[in-house]
Amino acid sequence: MSLRLYDTSTRAIREFVPVEAGRASIYLCGATVQAPPHIGHIRSGVNFDVLRRWMTRSGYDVTFCRNVTDIDDKIIRVSAAEGVPWFVVAERNQRAFTWAYDTLGCLPPTVEPRATGHVPEMITLMERLIERGHAYASGGDVYFDTVSYASRYGSLSNQKLDNMRPAADCDDDLLKRDPRDFALWKSEKPGEPTWPTPWGPGRPGWHLECSAMATKYLGPTFDIHGGGIDLIFPHHENEIAQSQAAGDGFARYWMHNGMLKIGAEKMSKSLGNSLLIPDMVQKVRPVELRYYLAVPHYRSSIDYSEEALQEAAAAYQRIEGFVTRAAEVIHDVDADAPLPQAFVDALDDDLGTPQALAVVHEVVREGNVALSRGDKEAVARLLAETQNMLDVLGLDPRSAQWRSAGSDLRPAVDALVAVALEQRKAARARKDYAAADAIRDQLTAAGITVEDTPHGVRWELSR
Repeated sequence: MSLRLYDTSTRAIREFVPVEAGRASIYLCGATVQAPPHIGHIRSGVNFDVLRRWMTRSGYDVTFCRNVTDIDDKIIRVSAAEGVPWFVVAERNQRAFTWAYDTLGCLPPTVEPRATGHVPEMITLMERLIERGHAYASGGDVYFDTVSYASRYGSLSNQKLDNMRPAADCDDDLLKRDPRDFALWKSEKPGEPTWPTPWGPGRPGWHLECSAMATKYLGPTFDIHGGGIDLIFPHHENEIAQSQAAGDGFARYWMHNGMLKIGAEKMSKSLGNSLLIPDMVQKVRPVELRYYLAVPHYRSSIDYSEEALQEAAAAYQRIEGFVTRAAEVIHDVDADAPLPQAFVDALDDDLGTPQALAVVHEVVREGNVALSRGDKEAVARLLAETQNMLDVLGLDPRSAQWRSAGSDLRPAVDALVAVALEQRKAARARKDYAAADAIRDQLTAAGITVEDTPHGVRWELSR
């Protein structure tokens, strides 16, 4: 079975056929950097990181473009409220997003364009739209003429223009031909940053930014455009309209991840339920948080709870425990071992991570049985399968990403624990079990778990 993906624009699962054979181009709407990220923001990053990894594993040469919206109404409002320049707000929060993506194991994008670096491309796009009769300048603003595109406008969100509300992106609707027209360019306002254009100084509209950046790096027609389901309208609808009205084919597949909620509410900073990433990785390790976000199907909603988070962490630890124990027996893992067919089928079926991880857990159960029987041949095969599946999901505990977590202190801890374990070994040899138990208790109190195994003593930091 070849890769099949749910396409929002057709509301159907379609076989993935790239624009160019053997290559895949993905544009993901990244952060609008008015605030630091919560796990609702980073869920999108994790979901599309898994897609990218799977497409790479499937043989595609992937170009992954994730933008940064570094000028926007929200950024300007935060700037005014804090009394700092807009670029201070943007830079501070972009760094927070980059740290969060890195911390949760997301691969760096092939290119990460900022909106403010692509004003020339935006001007060119507006000129093309005006020339084709799909945009107009008014009072220093530039608007997209929705009526000129009425036959196709609303196709992504399955709406009709007659039923749409006015676009709430302008202080003065009198400048518009129609209240539903949306702003491509906003004229200069006191205290706001500006860039020169043929229609006067101003700044870009949100929707224009993504169209200009996507087509610059991926071409006029590319494979996949992704983002949260909350972006379908108006953002992605407007991207399609302005891009195709200008003559570009734009995205061939539209993929949208579900929202992360607390109760019935969408997670947002205004609700006070933001669950920022630095706070979350104090509750569970980053790899466990990634597992929590990757387990549900990307199109499903997640209703956050502390209990569900801890259950996910415990489930990952069961996988990690097998990998750790098996690696003590098998030192050379076959990185080219084939993936279980059920795992492949799950990910090929619209990135079915719940089913794929069910396969991982089944292989881990078989691996634990093989370990208990001392069947090294079976352990080797099952460890290779497990690690190769986890690598696709960005969850391999023995990868450089996760082994390096906390590695600054590891040599010192190793040395101290080695001394304590030698003392414990000597106490057991002279049958002074009280002293041996006391040493073990001291290590436990220090946050170090000691386990006696058939292959010797092993230790790890306590959960």
